[in-house]
Amino acid sequence: IYFFLGDLQEAIVLTASVVIVISIELFQEHKTEKALEALKNLSSPRALVIRNGEQIRIPGREVVTDDLIILAEGDRIPADAYLLENNLLSVDESLLTGESIPVRKRVWDKKEKPSAPGGDDLPFVYSGSLIVQGHGFARVTAIGAHTEIGKIGKALQFIREEETPLKKETARLVRNFFMIGLTLCVLVVVIYGMTRGSWLKGVLSGLTLGMAMLPEEFPVVLMIFLTLGAWRISKSHVLTRRGYAIETLGAATVLCTDKTGTLTINKMQLSALCAGGKHYDIDEKNNLPSEMHDLIEYGILASQKDPFDPIEKGIKHIGEIFLSGTEHIHKNWHLLKEYPLSKALLAISHVWESPDQQHYIIAAKGSPEAIADLCHFNQKQHEHLIETVENMAKRGLRVLGVAKAVHKKEDLPKKQHDFAFTYVGLLGFLDPIRPTVPSAVREAQAAGMRVVMITGDYPGTAVHIARQVGIHNPEDCLIGPELEKMGQLQLRQRINTANVFARVVPEQKLAIVNALKANGEVVAMTGDGVNDAPALKAANIGVAMGERGTDVARESAALVLLNDDFTSIVHAVRLGRRIFDNLKRAIAYILSVHVPIAGMSFLPVVFGMPIMLLPAHIAFLELIIDPACSTVFEACPEEKNIMKRPPRNLKESLFNKKTLIFSLLQGFSILAVVFAVFVFALRLNKGEFEARTLSFATLVFANIMLIVTNLSWSKHLFGIIKTKNKALIGVVCITLLALILVIYVPPLRNLFHFSVLSAEDLLIALISGVVSLLWFEIFKVLSRRFVSIA
Repeated sequence: IYFFLGDLQEAIVLTASVVIVISIELFQEHKTEKALEALKNLSSPRALVIRNGEQIRIPGREVVTDDLIILAEGDRIPADAYLLENNLLSVDESLLTGESIPVRKRVWDKKEKPSAPGGDDLPFVYSGSLIVQGHGFARVTAIGAHTEIGKIGKALQFIREEETPLKKETARLVRNFFMIGLTLCVLVVVIYGMTRGSWLKGVLSGLTLGMAMLPEEFPVVLMIFLTLGAWRISKSHVLTRRGYAIETLGAATVLCTDKTGTLTINKMQLSALCAGGKHYDIDEKNNLPSEMHDLIEYGILASQKDPFDPIEKGIKHIGEIFLSGTEHIHKNWHLLKEYPLSKALLAISHVWESPDQQHYIIAAKGSPEAIADLCHFNQKQHEHLIETVENMAKRGLRVLGVAKAVHKKEDLPKKQHDFAFTYVGLLGFLDPIRPTVPSAVREAQAAGMRVVMITGDYPGTAVHIARQVGIHNPEDCLIGPELEKMGQLQLRQRINTANVFARVVPEQKLAIVNALKANGEVVAMTGDGVNDAPALKAANIGVAMGERGTDVARESAALVLLNDDFTSIVHAVRLGRRIFDNLKRAIAYILSVHVPIAGMSFLPVVFGMPIMLLPAHIAFLELIIDPACSTVFEACPEEKNIMKRPPRNLKESLFNKKTLIFSLLQGFSILAVVFAVFVFALRLNKGEFEARTLSFATLVFANIMLIVTNLSWSKHLFGIIKTKNKALIGVVCITLLALILVIYVPPLRNLFHFSVLSAEDLLIALISGVVSLLWFEIFKVLSRRFVSIA
């Protein structure tokens, strides 16, 4: 409009300001996109491959043709491949075929050519399908667009923006501001046109007020805070897969966590043995008693030759130390058959061909109850075994039983239960707690969050670990069989005190989550298996394991622990609280700062005074507001008490009454001071340009004061200044430099319709700007109970 009016100076300065504002937005968007890209890289489906003889886990997109991939229950298959080894593999291919039930697989015969998916007993697996049972090895034949799913163009991975409560509330705020701004804009046009006779200038004044009122920063700030927040959280080894999790983290009241690998380091150390009625605590410096040799021998035979499982690694490690070079280690034996673990029998058996070619040697290991079942224990033997196991479990040991059998060289039975097993003994494993966990548990509980441990392990082990890490009331332990018999109401009552759940199967996690939620809790739940997916989805914040978790669990979760460490969850909660606090501060600042800007665009028109703010001035102020709300507040450090206050109410709006009242009071106090300076300057017969310059400088200083004082609603001004915030220093320095340039550089001064201010005038503007918010600093000092914005 200014360009068509022939006012080139105004047109140029506005064009320049638009370019600068867009540049700031592009810079912030670039930071956001980089953060998003980093998160996408982390969230890529992962694959376990064998390269150079080693098992490594890589992003699915890095799988290449001819890679040897390891397939396990719960994995999402990363590429099309043919099967080299198959152990009861069952695959859900519904994404490709629409088949409602999983299909069986068989080993490739080296002749059959790749075919379309569908039906049982194909030797091929397909990208995007899901392994629901069994395990195996496969050789990759096609990747990316060349896979079956690639050919039909289905998108498996995408980021979809959630309509979160924050977004809805922000949209409502913007809409309300727009309606108020539009009303005032029309009012200014009418008043200016009717009182001063210039409708064109009235339109320009109305547009100026519209610029002042529209808080376009709201959606930008929301996007930047949530995206950069997710990036910050990822630096604490937590991947955010759902944006709403950042909002919810600060409201979590219960942290439900696994034991193994989350509270503990997931490196099982074989530390105790029980055989022939004797107990032995392993000391690598001493010799292993001979009566324990068979126990280690058959424990190794019941494990994989090249184990990946930490328990099997622990057995092999002890065997290498004590039995290496003896007749108990059988590196040249041939494994004929494996009887896998099943829900009906928690034990596995390996069938080996003996050197005499006359018999099969069978080694079994599993839960002590399953081994007792295989060995057909009588009531007395069973009771003695359970007593022994409980005593070991009380020491924090995870206990496995071992059995052996000899079978004639004939057809093998269909079930491992049909072998004539002999009981060998018990293996006791110790999984040490992570050194950082006790302090993290204390921090979580101090922050008003219950820490609940849910494990499939024995009650004694669970209670021992819970006591070690500092979970409240560890002795009140609820076990899975008891939980199974409870009704929903009874479970809700019981769950108010129980913080330890043992012998829990994954399906029961959902019942625990639902009971906690029914009691009004905001639940964060960890999980790693296929059966954990319902509980992860049902929880307010589902947390999947990144290292040992299945793809199904990761896809169902809102957060993924990249290092499977409980401490990372607590760090994420801390960061979630900080992000929400800073977002509230930024939104409060945006609301406050728009009050004096809109007021100084409206009041001079109503009272028949010279126009104070022109579009160029609004654009100048936007150059301060944009980086302030999107970088200064985002980088604001956390409050000292952030983990010493209760979780916020999940239903609490971004703007509660307290925040809204103080934001408006700040805005109106600045407006009152700036308008008073403007009126005072005019009554002292200062010219329009000088009055405008003085009041504008006051507004800029007040804006800086507003930024600084709102960085913390508990620290006083000097405490905030001492806090290291590089973004704040940058914004303040650039703002002051820009103010000096537009006042004292003649071409810029003319563009802004300013006059030169004396040192005395600048001092008046500075003092007035500080005084406008001094009441709030006094209030913070006097009101010790006013802890924080959250």
